[in-house]
Amino acid sequence: MFQRVLIANRGEIALRILRACHELGIEAVCVYSKADRDAPYLRLADRAICIGDAPARDSYLNISRIISAAEIADVDAIHPGYGFLAERADFAEVCRDCRIEFIGPSPEAMRLLGDKVDAKRTAKQARVPIFPGSEGAIEDEDEAVEVARTIGYPVIIKAAAGGGGRGMRVCRNEASLRSNIRAAQQEALAAFGNGAVFIEKFLERARHIEVQVVGDKHGHAIHLFERDCSMQRRHQKVIEEAPAPGVDRKKLNTVCEAAARLIKTANYAGAATVEFLMDEDQNFSMLEVNTRVQVEHPVTEMVTGVDIVKLSIQVAAGESLPLRQRDIRLDGHAIECRINAEDPDRDFMPCAGRIERWELPGGPGVRIDSHVVPGYRVPPNYDSMVGKLIVHAPDRPSAIRRMARALEEFEVGPIRTTIPLHRRLMQDGSFRQGGIDIHYLERKLKQETG
Repeated sequence: MFQRVLIANRGEIALRILRACHELGIEAVCVYSKADRDAPYLRLADRAICIGDAPARDSYLNISRIISAAEIADVDAIHPGYGFLAERADFAEVCRDCRIEFIGPSPEAMRLLGDKVDAKRTAKQARVPIFPGSEGAIEDEDEAVEVARTIGYPVIIKAAAGGGGRGMRVCRNEASLRSNIRAAQQEALAAFGNGAVFIEKFLERARHIEVQVVGDKHGHAIHLFERDCSMQRRHQKVIEEAPAPGVDRKKLNTVCEAAARLIKTANYAGAATVEFLMDEDQNFSMLEVNTRVQVEHPVTEMVTGVDIVKLSIQVAAGESLPLRQRDIRLDGHAIECRINAEDPDRDFMPCAGRIERWELPGGPGVRIDSHVVPGYRVPPNYDSMVGKLIVHAPDRPSAIRRMARALEEFEVGPIRTTIPLHRRLMQDGSFRQGGIDIHYLERKLKQETG
């Protein structure tokens, strides 16, 4: 096992990794930007090193400064968390060149599954269902039009690298496709340094269901069942839950097994998420692979009892997975609400500033993952998430009631957060019935604002 790990991230995920390290008997070294110099979790670190100014490019995205901090602290490994450098194969490669273990997949596996075009090819090899679409990157308009004619409109243009909705366009006819293909390529190039795009069939009313998987360096791979992440806004998840409600369990088991097969085929070691879209007939097609721990990993931890962060550290250290598939069981239902410092009544405007009131809910089956304490100042430089509220209960109706109760107890001020939106969503009839799709929330918000 590692003696000392550097955490190349910030906020709640940095604290989550720090706690996992300490429970494994590992020293935790945190890096921080000048904007995060007063972050309370830094006091829990065995060592904290400033790596630059507030902009991420000068700190959390600066590979040379992170590697310098790792060498100064004499660490054995680096955990990237999620976001920032977590899915950068070049960063994993630099770590390897410096003889520092990257807690995540190898650069080769990351490139294979992180690039959506290569991931589709590998999925096909592993007998994982994929969307009809282009075999590789689209080079010109005429090629795009030919693919779209073959699979039928509507289609969606996607960036081969990255995500978050950038480089993505839905096209319902040839004119729209021709006018959007170049714009998507340019946006992808600007966002990810890679202008490659491809085309897939677009589902009008799809549900987003993803499978948590973990592989080790000895050829073993398991899945930890699925999560439903259909409550989204602008391709960003708002609420996640496990297991997926209202879906045939046999079909879910089949897609979970396919996801584990995929990462085994890719010789993948570490935690990953294989994301699928499900149509109205409960047919699944792979969307992408996230080669890192996900924001919503606590949902899976609550229903399986498996500590995913600890497990990812153990397999990075060369240990075999301590679990086999037969050991994993689903227990009850879990829901996670992402709490962002945003004003839902003003088009989700970010609300940086000092948090004076921070009153947390409690009781059985309630978990808070957050780095915030009263007096904490939310910086304007990074993602606006200030915490995650997770609940667990014996069944879904009980979990919804528990979440509604916990949200009523959760008080934050004076800055605005998304807590009021979550309170409304827990009372929403379609959500309660499990009858939403990935565009449901956007339609609902549009109706509410007229």
